[in-house]
Amino acid sequence: MKPHPAPKRIVIATRESRLALWQARHVRERLAALHPGCAVELLGMTTRGDRVLDRPLAKVGGKGLFVKELEAALLEGGADIAVHSMKDVPMELAAEFALVAISAREDPRDAFVSNRYDRLEALPPGALVGTSSLRREAQLRARFPRLAVIALRGNLDTRLRKLDGGDYDAIILAAAGLVRLGLAERIRTLIPTEISLPAAGQGALGIEALAARPEVAQWVAALGDSVASACVRAERAVSRALAGSCEVPLGAFAEPDATVSGRLRLRGFVATPDGTRMATAELFGAAAESERLGLALAEELRRQGATEILASLPH
Repeated sequence: MKPHPAPKRIVIATRESRLALWQARHVRERLAALHPGCAVELLGMTTRGDRVLDRPLAKVGGKGLFVKELEAALLEGGADIAVHSMKDVPMELAAEFALVAISAREDPRDAFVSNRYDRLEALPPGALVGTSSLRREAQLRARFPRLAVIALRGNLDTRLRKLDGGDYDAIILAAAGLVRLGLAERIRTLIPTEISLPAAGQGALGIEALAARPEVAQWVAALGDSVASACVRAERAVSRALAGSCEVPLGAFAEPDATVSGRLRLRGFVATPDGTRMATAELFGAAAESERLGLALAEELRRQGATEILASLPH
């Protein structure tokens, strides 16, 4: 591939939440180091997902609400790239866009956060647990039916403020966001993936650009991580095959196989929100064929009852 000229200016579209800005600044620092003399700037934006906080995410359009305005900035030429938490990126991207880099992953696990209790198992019957995620809700209801799981929206600081105000006995958050914002001390327990399987892409950052701008892909290629990219693409293939753009209780998590080099272990589940019906599956496969592995796991989940579960969910 013919190399493109070094960039003189790169504009990064980002949400304006504290976590999103941390992520964008992190990418800015890395790009500035890669391209000395290049002006790397941030374009802060507020998305509909940030503005609509009085209803569960699944009822107001799902994860795409966090990226549409950023994608508009790419189309209009106001930005060259957009930085996202990969778990917020819709499984189906419009043809105009491409994921040009997926970075090394922070801890992908969910975190138990509470001011009174040190782990999920210590919560008493009827304890109020806040989460914005159907995936977490289904797993909590399946394993801890004695708990009251209720909706929790808002950015990370808002969620912590609601916990500290006494609205909840505990909340479940992605560990990665807490670590990135220097709030790791708020984590009482990292929840094992056997109890709470992460969302597809959780803990990884993605860089999106216009598919028609190969020079941008070249500018940011060095920020990509091959292991994280293989894992995340496998997870997204599971979700895309089963749920498409819909919000459903689904988890998918890939990790390098500790026993065989170049192989991934991929696990997934689909459930009803109340956790009473759940299909689970696990497969191993080559990291070099990660999307094929994801599709194979989706097919195995169908054999375990995922099709019937998905058909029972409201659309």
